[in-house]
Amino acid sequence: MPTLSTLFKRSFSHGIHPQEYKHRTASLHTQRMPFVERYILPLHQHLGAPAKAVVEAGQQVGRGQLIAEPGAFVSASLHSPVTGWVKAIGRRRFPGGRYEQAIEIEADLYATQRLDVEQPPDWRGLSLEDLVSVIQQTGIVGLGGASLPAHVKYSLREGVKIKHLIANGAECEPYLTNDHRIMVERPEALLRGVEILHTLLGAEESILGIELNKPDAIEALDRRIPSDKPFRVAPLRVKYPQGDSKMMIKSLLNVEIPKGLHAADMGIIMNNVSTLVALADYFESGMPYIDRMVTVSGPGIEYPANLIVPLGTPVREVLRFCGGLKEDTKEVLMGGPMMGTPIASLDAPIIKSSSGILAFTAEQTARPKEYPCIRCGRCVEACPYFLNPSKLARLARARQFDQIKQANVTECVECGSCTYSCPSGIPIVQLIRSAKSELRGKRGRH
Repeated sequence: MPTLSTLFKRSFSHGIHPQEYKHRTASLHTQRMPFVERYILPLHQHLGAPAKAVVEAGQQVGRGQLIAEPGAFVSASLHSPVTGWVKAIGRRRFPGGRYEQAIEIEADLYATQRLDVEQPPDWRGLSLEDLVSVIQQTGIVGLGGASLPAHVKYSLREGVKIKHLIANGAECEPYLTNDHRIMVERPEALLRGVEILHTLLGAEESILGIELNKPDAIEALDRRIPSDKPFRVAPLRVKYPQGDSKMMIKSLLNVEIPKGLHAADMGIIMNNVSTLVALADYFESGMPYIDRMVTVSGPGIEYPANLIVPLGTPVREVLRFCGGLKEDTKEVLMGGPMMGTPIASLDAPIIKSSSGILAFTAEQTARPKEYPCIRCGRCVEACPYFLNPSKLARLARARQFDQIKQANVTECVECGSCTYSCPSGIPIVQLIRSAKSELRGKRGRH
């Protein structure tokens, strides 16, 4: 076991310690969500270009069948989560409120819903270039929140040598426990995913970074690591945002990724543990990415749960399966409470980035009274990227977009540590997020 001094070093500067609220679901075994009648599959569920539909209205589709192909290199395939019929292709409500092109599928209620896919290739015979092509077709994206198509990370620049493969099992967002459960319930699959990627990347070492508040996951993986593999479990101090890629790299390797560089440029590849399990599942059975593990929790939920949910399932159906919302529920979030977004409509679907559905009452959603900034510096002390959040918020409010760019606003990952720490109740991260959105819009118009 690591010493206390080692554990102290396995952290990063700044950050915060919000209450975890994981107790309601941390010990709940994962259940499979029953199939429902209707599924909405947005074509843009990842960073990069949206997928392009390869089916048409009225067409019959099978569970696991390709329904949309990548629209560019930074794009991912989309597959049908059920056997049924394509009811329509058109604009549908996205969880955040905007309308996006989507494929609507009506499930065949009499189908067995068995997976009907081709035999996957033997991963041992693949080159790294082959892996990039194969993974793009599986539809797997980064499942830690960013939703970058997984294959993009494996497309290395010439001359890059990967030293470290990191499996990110921090799951530092309060309430969320789906990564925790996958490590406890499917450690063999996770280690198989690590072995596949470790071998094909030619990595020197693979590290599984897990926060200390998941002792059962640490134990389950530690005792299954093969003695002949350069794999190790690294327990981490509990701190938010420990799961941020740059923070975890700092905690595990004491390496800082300079501005403008990617982790791969430094010989490091990181994947979320759920991403690695999805990769292992594909090479085991040929199953593309069609199911999402979701934590359903919060004070407004009758029966909290960790669920395997087919992509495209309306949020309303997931909540119904969990007993529905309590009467005093005021807001439903998709994702965690720190970085998640309010759901505009319960008819919006579960998508690839949907790590959680959280329901909150008036007590949790009441916005604190806002006071003027007192220049206390707590937001600066909390920011893991050493930015000046209060300054960014002032510039955002004044719509000083040129100055806010010069103040490195693009380095902000919107973790919310600043807002959490502010004694004046200023919605700092919301102001920054709005400014970044405006800047992206300006780039798109030029």
